[in-house]
Amino acid sequence: MPLSRLRLSLSVALVLVLSQVGAALAAPTLRYTLSMPAPQTHYFEVEMALGGFGKQYTDVKMPVWAPGSYLVREFAKNVEGFTAQAGSQVLRADKVDKNTWRVYHPKAKEFTVRYKVYAFELSVRTSFIDASHGYLNGTSVFMYPAEEKMLSSTLTVQPATGWTQVSTSLKPVAGGAAFTFASTSYDELADSPIEIGTHKVLSFVANGTPHTVAMYGDAVYDEAKLLDNMKRVCEEAHKVVGQNPLDRYVFIVHNLERGTGGLEHLYSTTLSVSRNSYSSEAGMKRFLGLVGHEYFHLWNVKRIRPIVLGPFNYDAENYTHMLWLSEGGTSYYGDQIVQRAGFTTPENYLAALSNTITRVENLPGNKLQSAAESSFDAWIKQYRPNENSDNTGVSYYDKGQLLVGQLDLMVLNATKGEKRFDDVMRYLYAEYYQKRKRGFTDEEFQDAVAKIAGQRFDEFFRTRVYGAQMLDYNTVLGYAGLTLTTAQATGASLGASITATGVNLSAAGTPNGGRYVVTGVVRDGSAWKGGLSVNDELLTLDGVRITEDLNKLLADRPVGSEVSLLVNREGQPIEVRFPLLANPAKRYRIEQSANPTEAQLNILRKWLKFQQ
Repeated sequence: MPLSRLRLSLSVALVLVLSQVGAALAAPTLRYTLSMPAPQTHYFEVEMALGGFGKQYTDVKMPVWAPGSYLVREFAKNVEGFTAQAGSQVLRADKVDKNTWRVYHPKAKEFTVRYKVYAFELSVRTSFIDASHGYLNGTSVFMYPAEEKMLSSTLTVQPATGWTQVSTSLKPVAGGAAFTFASTSYDELADSPIEIGTHKVLSFVANGTPHTVAMYGDAVYDEAKLLDNMKRVCEEAHKVVGQNPLDRYVFIVHNLERGTGGLEHLYSTTLSVSRNSYSSEAGMKRFLGLVGHEYFHLWNVKRIRPIVLGPFNYDAENYTHMLWLSEGGTSYYGDQIVQRAGFTTPENYLAALSNTITRVENLPGNKLQSAAESSFDAWIKQYRPNENSDNTGVSYYDKGQLLVGQLDLMVLNATKGEKRFDDVMRYLYAEYYQKRKRGFTDEEFQDAVAKIAGQRFDEFFRTRVYGAQMLDYNTVLGYAGLTLTTAQATGASLGASITATGVNLSAAGTPNGGRYVVTGVVRDGSAWKGGLSVNDELLTLDGVRITEDLNKLLADRPVGSEVSLLVNREGQPIEVRFPLLANPAKRYRIEQSANPTEAQLNILRKWLKFQQ
């Protein structure tokens, strides 16, 4: 090679090396430190050390919502004391909108942000700290650089004095300081809740994967039985999709006076349960149902997902028509998994399903709002119910559970028992999560169902999912040799719910005194048509003072009989008269047909395949 060409080659190589070194030196870095010097005051303290940020200013943001809980909660409202420094220099920091702080650092590529977060809402979707423990969801505590949401980071947790445990699905930094963890992006940090304190840590292995159970709060349970039951549920959940996306998993369990449910995460979940859940067979089954639901979210939502649910926009609502599948479908599989694991019988399963049908079909809002609309409106309705919610909407959990159950039977019938909805989930996992590395659209989901079933169900989706037409229960249940019987309620009905306040009991145990207030009126019922209103205080019935629930007083009155009520409405006495209408409620029950065919029995066995 001529000397001139050699020199040129060496020069080019040197430039490339220097540019790579420069790029590496300029690559942004992010380190978080979480401390809690006075936990009894309910504050977490956060420090963000940012490096390699070469612009004139950097915006840092706090999310407005938590994935899995579809409500804008405005987490920035709990932030205070925001400051920024570069070394000893105090930097200018302005709040530019409700959840964004702008830090000006024109001559410093490295700077530190500090702030406090008031955390005193103990739920699975928020953060909390007191003298007994700390619990946090990343979205309500940690900010992120607006233009570097996918930046990896480290987190060092400094527990309060005397606290010895930190439980999270974040991976420890090899060779790092105690309680130092790594995240590949803000999405992972935000999706990895942390329990801090002196809680008990249990463990088991399911599907070859280590599972940790962080138990906060006093509760009495048989440790070996509890872990064995949870393992059985996890292993049964794995069979649905047949793919294990895990290398670790963490259950954070809050044992409280009253449980509030659970919330799913990428490699973990938080469960809020009654501390008495483990003391009875029924309580244990409810707990395992919650375990099954949240654990199955590992596949459905966290990996098998509508296209808008990740990567997340933390600044605003992320709308989808498919929460009926993501949440309702998970409810369906939560129950199925518990049953397939052998914790309940087919008869009990059908009884519970009958109760869900009864609950949905007696809801006036079910006739007005479709499951797709309920999903889309989750941001303004699901977590903000009012006295009229039952008249205007339906839960995408309950309705979605019924829809996915029907699709399961429809696929079984179309394929003569060879395929079922499990196969739809497997296809979605392989095609979109593994192959395309994204979520799916509404249309792609319908195509996936058609691919597995070998036929399209467009009319079902149009009228039952995107429309509010009643589900064709008997046709679909008939595929499995089952029928749905209906029992009409008898007698008259007030069509209103009553809440008693300040009621005392007499020596005989009967109500004495207090106020009886209308808290809900059923669409097209007696009270609705008669003019009774929410917030009316009930004073007299036919001239006699009301001293107990009006529904009880009217229980034996015939249909068509007139009632005269004196109510207090905004401080004014008003008389309301109206006839009592027939009770419109129906009771639904799934029963086995008298003479099922062998084809029907085949589908029934596949659907309830845990039968012995």
